[in-house]
Amino acid sequence: MTTELIRAVRVLNPLSGTDQVADVCIVDGVIEAIWATPRQANAPPHSLPSMTEADTVFDASGLVLAPALVDLYSHSGEPGHESRETLESLMQAAIAGGFSRLTLLPDTQPALDQPAIIQQIQQQVQQFEQAPRLACWGAMTQRCRGEQMAELGELTSVVAGFSDGQPLANPLLLQHVLDYAKPLGQPISLWPCDRALTGEGAVREGQTSIQLGLPGVPALAETTALAVILECVAELQTPVHLMRISTARSVELIREAKARGLPITASTTWMHLLLDVEAVASYHPALHLDPPLGNPSDRHALLEAVQTGVIDAIAIDHTPYTYEEKTVAFAESPPGAIGLELALPLLWTTLVESGWSALELWNALSVRPSQCLNQTPPQLEIGAAAELVLFDPKAAWTVSSATLNSLSTNTPWLGQTLTGSVLKTWIP
Repeated sequence: MTTELIRAVRVLNPLSGTDQVADVCIVDGVIEAIWATPRQANAPPHSLPSMTEADTVFDASGLVLAPALVDLYSHSGEPGHESRETLESLMQAAIAGGFSRLTLLPDTQPALDQPAIIQQIQQQVQQFEQAPRLACWGAMTQRCRGEQMAELGELTSVVAGFSDGQPLANPLLLQHVLDYAKPLGQPISLWPCDRALTGEGAVREGQTSIQLGLPGVPALAETTALAVILECVAELQTPVHLMRISTARSVELIREAKARGLPITASTTWMHLLLDVEAVASYHPALHLDPPLGNPSDRHALLEAVQTGVIDAIAIDHTPYTYEEKTVAFAESPPGAIGLELALPLLWTTLVESGWSALELWNALSVRPSQCLNQTPPQLEIGAAAELVLFDPKAAWTVSSATLNSLSTNTPWLGQTLTGSVLKTWIP
């Protein structure tokens, strides 16, 4: 029997809405007891083990204990691009970032459009000494090319849901996918984006894109595609998750659609909450994202939407690229940035320390991503399996290839010192 005692830790429980200091005892991976401190005068005798009786003791004053984080969608280099990221390095990056669940997008090489490919990945991960609970989005279309629907029925038993991780340009095919997938009961994740309107754009269209001399992507590229998706959902009533929402107008459309009772959820990425197009003045290629960082009004609308629940969840969308791939001119670089190890400390520092409650952040990073995936969220209650993260909001560390578990370093925070570090992630 292994006993862990975490003393005087700040316990966040977003499901019950409590934020308190407590002692927590974990026995053989199960939460055995939670005792608020200081104890009330009429409280029953303290049943937690003493420091000498516990196998491991954390003196956790000033630390945060909360349900582990849940990743809605991220990219793996393996299979196909192991120089960017292997499955093992991806798992280690997730653990270091506080994630107990990781959900892979299907646009690998080969694409995740066959049960055998997905099962092979899952079997490989099971051989690792420690790894998050891995799930995969099954491809909606063959090879994620958006041309012909994949064999969704064959994938149902091995996937978390269906998504290409790419825009689906053909409205008729979209209608067929939603109609066919509805009785399967699996989450469907769609990226509203019209490639005919994005053109060669690299940043959000507006005054800043003109000043930067970079081709702009109009908000219409997102909102016109979103309108098509919402009309299909209204007609077919197939539940859909809207991924990578990045504009203020999209927030309005989603708010209106939810008010009409459409069965939708939505997410934005962590970097779209922290930064806007003005940050691109550095021309750092890791700030080349798809969708691009929004204008300041977009970022403010997204922040408010997450707090109010119009946007359900914060996604990481971890997208690794090698140094050689990213070290080119801004507009020529492949869009994307890593984030699994950086999201929690940067979101905490930027949002919680400027007005958000810690529970609001944890709802968006743990509870609601689980619900978008039709999963039971990680629990922090007596009798539950320990699926937890211990976070030090004051620990400082420098982002470098030596401190990152990811093989790739495509992040604008490379070389910078961050405040906030995950000390341990418990995975059942």
